Amino acid sequence: MKQLFDEVSFEASKAVTKKYSTSFSMAVNMLAPSIRNAIHAIYGFVRFADEIVDTFHEFPKKSLIEDFEKDYYKAIEQGISLNPILNSFQHVVKQYDIEQELVDAFLKSMKMDLHKSEYNTQVDYHEYIYGSADVVGLMCLKVFVNGDNERYEALKEPAMRLGSAFQKVNFLRDLKNDVDNLDRMYFPGVNLKSLDLDSKEKIVQEIEEDFKAAYGGVIRLPKEAKFGVYTAYIYYRQLLIKLKDTPASEIINRRIRVSNPVKLGLLAKSFLSLKLNFV
Repeated sequence: MKQLFDEVSFEASKAVTKKYSTSFSMAVNMLAPSIRNAIHAIYGFVRFADEIVDTFHEFPKKSLIEDFEKDYYKAIEQGISLNPILNSFQHVVKQYDIEQELVDAFLKSMKMDLHKSEYNTQVDYHEYIYGSADVVGLMCLKVFVNGDNERYEALKEPAMRLGSAFQKVNFLRDLKNDVDNLDRMYFPGVNLKSLDLDSKEKIVQEIEEDFKAAYGGVIRLPKEAKFGVYTAYIYYRQLLIKLKDTPASEIINRRIRVSNPVKLGLLAKSFLSLKLNFV
């Protein structure tokens, strides 16, 4: 029975979300139940593609990501895939009319990670950010507005800026792994192997500008999405504050985290802020 297989597929995407990111999983749980499955499906798709290029070092990553891409297009054409992650994602693409250009841009950035290690120009940097992060924000926005194209266009720029902010925070947080293990340096004009205070402050300022531009969109989201997205927004802002307060030499040497008790506190703060109409 196809319906049962689809249910299993969405459960698989949910399991991927929960296993790979407790923070994102927590934020998704703050969304309305009607849209959680769709966001799990988007996360599962982007996470698997990212895992291929970032962690499968002992396997043929190029052919794996190419096969993943081909299987996705086949799933779109046939309306089904025996890969449950692709099966759930193709449902969401069709149900919420996610433009193919967004998926294409994402896969292009993932494939860039196979051969490009330094982003020396603003053009390359912004192209990568757009494909790896901005379009993911737009995919989620398609789900949040549920066919309201006027609202989508109004919130499009803030959604992209929020995606950029999240990605850049991840870059700064994961600096040690990106440089030491993946030989990647995403921020142009910065020697990330010996990050200094001035360079770190410029990166932090750039991210703060993204967050500022995104905030106006977060508070205008439909009620089904607002709490979950605001929770993620508050968490990543807190992570950026922690990175800002951490010496550059320490960021190079270890991955900075927000503890689980602090995460729970941020969740409570988000709930109260929205409940009392502070945002």
